[in-house]
Parts: sequence; structure tokens; C-alpha cells
Amino acid sequence: MIAVLLKWIVPWEFSWVFLASFLAACVVYWRGCRKLKVSTGRRLAFWSGMAMVYLCLQTYFDFYAEHEFFMHRIQQLLLHHLAPLVIMASYPGCVLRAGLPLSWRVHALRPALRSWPWRLVSAVLLNPAVATILFVVFILIWLVPSMQTMAMLDWRVYRIMNWSMIISGFVYWWLVLDHRPRPPGRMIPGLRVLSPGITMTPQILAGAIITFSKADLYPIFEICGRAFNFNVFTGQLIGGIIIWVPAATIETIGGLLAMRQWLRLSRSGRIRRQSSARRSQQAKTIPIAGPG
Repeated sequence: MIAVLLKWIVPWEFSWVFLASFLAACVVYWRGCRKLKVSTGRRLAFWSGMAMVYLCLQTYFDFYAEHEFFMHRIQQLLLHHLAPLVIMASYPGCVLRAGLPLSWRVHALRPALRSWPWRLVSAVLLNPAVATILFVVFILIWLVPSMQTMAMLDWRVYRIMNWSMIISGFVYWWLVLDHRPRPPGRMIPGLRVLSPGITMTPQILAGAIITFSKADLYPIFEICGRAFNFNVFTGQLIGGIIIWVPAATIETIGGLLAMRQWLRLSRSGRIRRQSSARRSQQAKTIPIAGPG
């Protein structure tokens, strides 16, 4: 029993970069929870999402993801869709900020956020159109058989794939689940509700193509050696369904969460007050023509 447990706990491919980043985020969040009042639901959401990320990348689960197509799709579904959605739904930003030492916030974080490199990067990556496109592109590009083969054969490409999925997922769900009106939020509340419906469409199409394909699209898993005694087309069919149904379901949930925030903003009058303030400001800037 202990041997089986250790087999699952020990990473298949250890990464110091991931472990250091993961532990730093955990420690900072834990410190923030000691300083702020964070509800049990938000804490549970954050730790559940972090557990998913760790399970996918630093346990024996990663072995199965490298040797079975449908297990790989489960891994990418968790890294790109579910874990970022759950973590962002816990609204960890203020907690993580509070968890940093005051001197770090004053002398490191604040200057970094005001620096031109960060302003440039945030203006590009946090642009709603760019974030939405990258969210979809990083799903579809790694489904291209040649790209999938490259990722499975080169550990560096494999890690780039995983990091691209995590980062694009976090950025996208951060924008969609933003609880603020625009501005300071970067996406219009109504668009936050519609965006998951837009992004799920190409995924559904890709999932349907893989599901009903009569050819072995990913022979690389046969070359690497399959972990289960599954028929090739059975594993591919399951993988296609995972891209098709669960991914769309998760995005639907994300859209419903965004709608809840939209309704909350509407009930509180924050959207109406902001619109009135904007119209008033525009009226002041319009020159009034004099008589004659």
C-alpha cells in the first residue's frame, strides 16, 4: 500500500521551477488568509485548484498523460479549464497581495506594476481580444498531430505546452470572472458572459472531428508505449469526447459565474452609475456653441 502511494506521490518528471512557483504561491496565500477574512468556500476553491495543478504535473498522473491520448486530454482539461476557473473563482488576488511582506509590496511589487515592461506585457496579454484568441489557439495548436508528436518527444516542448495552457487559462478566466465594472475591469460585463460561448465553439468542432475520425491521428502514443490495453480508436474517441463535452460544460459554468457577477453589478447600480458618470464627463467636454 505504501509503495503504491509513493509511486503516485513521486513526480514522473520533476521540475524545480514548478515546485518553487507552486510552494511560493501556497505560502503567500496562506499568509494572506491569516491577515484577511477569507470565506471557507473561497479557500476550498483555491486549494482544490492548486491540488489539480499539482496532481497533473508533479505526480505519476503525468506518466499516463504521456502514454495515453485520453489521459493527456484530461490533464490539459484540468490545466487549461477547470483548475484556472476554480482558482480564479476564489478571487485570490487581494489575498495573495496581503500575503506578501509589506516591504516587498512597497519596494518590489508597486515599482514592478508601474514599470513600462509590465505595462507593455499587461496591455497585450490582458487585452480581451488577445487573451480570448490565445485561450483558443493554445487548445487547438497542441491538437495538431505534428505539434503533439513534438511535445511528446521533447521534454522542453512538453513543458512549454503545459505552461502555455496554464498561463492562458489563468489570464482568460481572470478577465471573464472579474467582479468589477469596466473600467477598471478590462472586459465589458456582458461580453464576459458571451465569451465562453464563443471560445467553446471551435473546441466542440475539434472534439467532434477527433471523435468521429476513422484514422489514428496520434500514433506517437503507440510509439511511446500505451499505459492501458485500450484499442487505439477507443482512446482517441474518449479523448475527443473530453474535448467536446466536459470542456464545453466547464466553459458554460464559467459563463454562468460571469452572469452572476453581471447581475450583482446591475443590482448594486455600479454599471448604471458608471454609465451616468461617463455621459456626464462627455457632456462637459463637448463645446457649447454661442449665439449667432
